[in-house]
Order: sequence, then C-alpha cells, then structure tokens
Amino acid sequence: MTAVAVLTASGAGVAAQDPQIKTSETLVYAVYDGQDTAMDAFKTMKSGQMSTGERIESYAIVSKDVKGKVTVRDQRKRDAGVGAVLGGVIGLVGGPLGVAAGATAGGSVGYLTGDAVGIPREKVESMKASLTPNSSALVVVLEDRWVQDVQRDMNQAHAREVIASQIGVK
Repeated sequence: MTAVAVLTASGAGVAAQDPQIKTSETLVYAVYDGQDTAMDAFKTMKSGQMSTGERIESYAIVSKDVKGKVTVRDQRKRDAGVGAVLGGVIGLVGGPLGVAAGATAGGSVGYLTGDAVGIPREKVESMKASLTPNSSALVVVLEDRWVQDVQRDMNQAHAREVIASQIGVK
C-alpha cells in the first residue's frame, strides 16, 4: 500500500492567533519504502510535536496497494486553501479516486503548478513519479519556520526522497 499524509502545522505566536496576518507556508513531500512507513512517520511526528512546538491540524492518509488500488485512510483539513492543495496532491498521486476522496481541485498538475499554489512543475512531476506501488508518502503543509524540523524528521524516518516547495494558499 501507499500512504499519503498531509499535515498542517502552525505554531503559537501572533500570526497563528490573528487570521488577518498571512504566514508563508511550505509543502514538504517525503516518499518512503513500505506499506505503513508514512503512517509510522506521521505518528512519530505527531507525538514529538510538543518538543518542537508545531501543531498538526490538517492531513490526509492515502493508501495504494501493490496492484495500484488507492484508498483514502484518513484526512482532516484546516481550511479551504489547504484542503484544495491536499486534494490536488491526493489526486496527483492517487488518480481520480484520490481527487474524489480528497477535494475537487480540478486538474491536479495544473492546479498545483498554477498561481494559486505555485509549485514548480518539475517538483510536481517528481512527486507523481516517486510514489510507486508498496511505497508511502508523507506530505506536510506548514509554516515555513517548521520546515527544517519536519524535513529532519522525515529523513530520520528514512525517506527515500524529500521535496519541499513554498506555496501560496492564503
């Protein structure tokens, strides 16, 4: 199976408390070998959030078995913008079922590379190509200040590839 999890973390502070203040966010995508590795990485990150300060608010977990069957295992969205990005990534790696289960983001590649999100096409294509049967991916949308901590956690969980891109969802 393949799992895709999207997390959104926001720490304490003025920007997190005042919705009028826009914070810069980054999408971080990590691919792992193994059926449940992304889920395990998600659980480890969630349990360690007290020491780093980030707060996981939005995520999705999608499974893709060795035959290519896609199942959305769990999801929670913080807001419509993050939900659309979440749906776009699920649709990208999970196909039409992923989009239907995640969000109706339209053409995943076009949406993710467009002005609303702004991920470079080569990064989107790399995400799409890297998720193979019996592998898992963890996708995190978070405030920029947490990117290095999350990338470190993903690498410590033996990510095969980590892709990060600043996004514009607010």
